[in-house]
Amino acid sequence: MKKAIFFILIASVFGLDTSLGQANLLNAKVPQEVGLSDKLSDVVVTKPIAYGHVDDRDVLWSKTIWEIIDLDERINFPYYYPTVNNGSLSNSRKSLFRVIMDGINNGEITEIYSTDYFNEKLTKEDLTERLELKRLSPDAISKQNAGEVINADDYDIYKIESDKVAQYRIKGTWYFNKRHGEMKYRLLGIAPVAPDVSTLSEGPEAMANALVPLFWIWFPDARETLHNQMVFNSGNTSQPITFDMMLNARRFNSIIYKEENVYEDREVKEYIYEDALRQLLESERIKSKIRDFELDMWNN
Repeated sequence: MKKAIFFILIASVFGLDTSLGQANLLNAKVPQEVGLSDKLSDVVVTKPIAYGHVDDRDVLWSKTIWEIIDLDERINFPYYYPTVNNGSLSNSRKSLFRVIMDGINNGEITEIYSTDYFNEKLTKEDLTERLELKRLSPDAISKQNAGEVINADDYDIYKIESDKVAQYRIKGTWYFNKRHGEMKYRLLGIAPVAPDVSTLSEGPEAMANALVPLFWIWFPDARETLHNQMVFNSGNTSQPITFDMMLNARRFNSIIYKEENVYEDREVKEYIYEDALRQLLESERIKSKIRDFELDMWNN
């Protein structure tokens, strides 16, 4: 009896709930029953936590910054894996890029832009041109030179998938809310970064030197889609969280590559040339300036 009470207390403290990790895993009689759970369905259909209204008069200070989330870093792996969406691991596990693309294809995400200033909207046709390339194969070129008819099978198709995404760029604003007396962060946009589609046939070196933001998503428009997808939690597989929660809680490691400034929002690399260490130190300086503002509010 004491052991049972102890376990219940531990479960209440740590929020143990095995149904969220792989739903019905412990009760399934056949593999197809794994994931079938009313409770999981209830979690999926809930709405993301709404942002509170912020009156412009309450914003005492703000600073907009742009950051890079490098997917080579271990802490950022949940945004990268799984790279192949074939259901072999779990039908419910997807990479962030796959979730975004599914949301776009389903019409759930519509605020898609070419730049980080969200002034040039893209259509699905525009995205196809950025993500997919059809090129005649060497054999097809020989056929064409010989005067033979070319058909659809003679094209090699190169397409950007999850495994090609190397980074994410995000844009957000830090602001001091004088009504609450604290510094807060609001994520505004996110962009997957991958090699230019025209370099996919040229090898890894050419691809590594041609990383570009594929498109920018207005983040508030994508929140519901990101909230409906659970992320694998390596620390506790029974307690996954959503992509929306992960990004809003800033559960990633990033480097600032640009801040809004009088020099037309120039990037760090534009005034610190070919010196990776000094660029990193400049990124940390900008971070410290934002972090110290809140501390200085109470020390002056």
